[in-house]
Amino acid sequence: MTFEIGVTVFVFVITMLVIFWRPNGLNEAWPATIGAGIIILIGIVSREDILDILNKIGGASITIMATIVMAVILESFGFFHWAAARLVRLAKGSGYRLYWYIQLLCFLMTLLFNNDGSILITTPILILLLKNLRLNPHEQIPFLLSGALIATASSAPIGVSNIVNLIGLEIVHMTLYTQIAMMFVPAILGLLFMSWLMFIVVRKKLPKRLSEESYDLEDVFFTKNFHPLKGSISVETKYKRTKLMMSILFFVLLIRCLLFVASYFGIPIEIVAVLGSVVLLIWRWYHLRTNPVDILKKTPWHIFLFAFSMYVIIYGLHNVGLTALLVEICEPIISQGLFQASFIMGGLVSILSNIFNNHPALMIGTITLTEMGLDPITLKTIYLANIIGSDIGSLLLPIGTLASLIWMHILRENKIKVKWKDYLHVSFLVIPLTTVVTLFLLYYWIQIVFV
Repeated sequence: MTFEIGVTVFVFVITMLVIFWRPNGLNEAWPATIGAGIIILIGIVSREDILDILNKIGGASITIMATIVMAVILESFGFFHWAAARLVRLAKGSGYRLYWYIQLLCFLMTLLFNNDGSILITTPILILLLKNLRLNPHEQIPFLLSGALIATASSAPIGVSNIVNLIGLEIVHMTLYTQIAMMFVPAILGLLFMSWLMFIVVRKKLPKRLSEESYDLEDVFFTKNFHPLKGSISVETKYKRTKLMMSILFFVLLIRCLLFVASYFGIPIEIVAVLGSVVLLIWRWYHLRTNPVDILKKTPWHIFLFAFSMYVIIYGLHNVGLTALLVEICEPIISQGLFQASFIMGGLVSILSNIFNNHPALMIGTITLTEMGLDPITLKTIYLANIIGSDIGSLLLPIGTLASLIWMHILRENKIKVKWKDYLHVSFLVIPLTTVVTLFLLYYWIQIVFV
């Protein structure tokens, strides 16, 4: 057993180090898959465990992949370039107003899709947008940094915006409908507080006025010679383009709402997500006359492999006694009351996320909770506190989430330098306060509405 503990801990630590390092842009799924393979070959995770893992992550993975497919389809329509151009027009030359519209854009993209997808989509668009606004690199960083932080944190209000959140819901047997009823209000208020606090911190670095020549970038994004994405749609008039984009947006919102309706009636939400992506794919084929195969190539299928592999490694840690040790440590904390338990467990997951990344931190925290024999309301409340730690508290360091790592990688590819000093100047002031405020809001919301 000592050998198994040593090997499992070693595999976990090395896997996380390689994911953080990502030599030569290595996809995070590779080290996770190799680590999981070692755990399985040694026999720490059995065949029955693998079947249990597939059962728990299957629905969540299908839902997230279907959502990402929808995002890729919208990208090929030119939807995100259109949204960014409209955003600049609404800013009316004000750098402060642009800050708030970027916050809104990043929030909505995560809410409509998921945090990793939001980073992958909005970051390149914002880089293009800010460069066309002729902003200097030091003026671009506050917009990019605050946008990335809010995009990642915005996966907290609804479970379907983050694959690890969805997996956690399956583990604690919590429906998507129940999660949003308990979490949406406190999380939204926490995000508003976070945006306001970030604005205070970065305000002096934001340009007060934007170049008058750059107020309307829609023509720049949609000229015949400019194709940001292969197969992007060309619509002759702004009116027709806006009408098409609003129709697509309404459809995506409808599918998003139907996910919660399905959850309420006990219908697997992955069915709704897949049907929505298929309809949107047909819609795209009708307008663009392009083969759907290109969508299969653009979809990051490795996300499923990453989630499965990380869960295998965490299951290995569980099997060698890590969660039993955590249960022994945490049970006295939980027995002190829901208030203390929520704050301490949320804080613990925040710390673990910044050390090991939020995917394994939340999985370990959630599995530990299920071993304590807690009553349903206590289990769900502490799980949601863990979500706050995983989705918001994890942002203290740029290595705390997979989305943050992806964001840093995209910036490096575009030769935009964001130093740790720049990141920490914002995160050390904003993230701890936001995490504490959101945990307070969650506790009192549960007490008022559910207890």
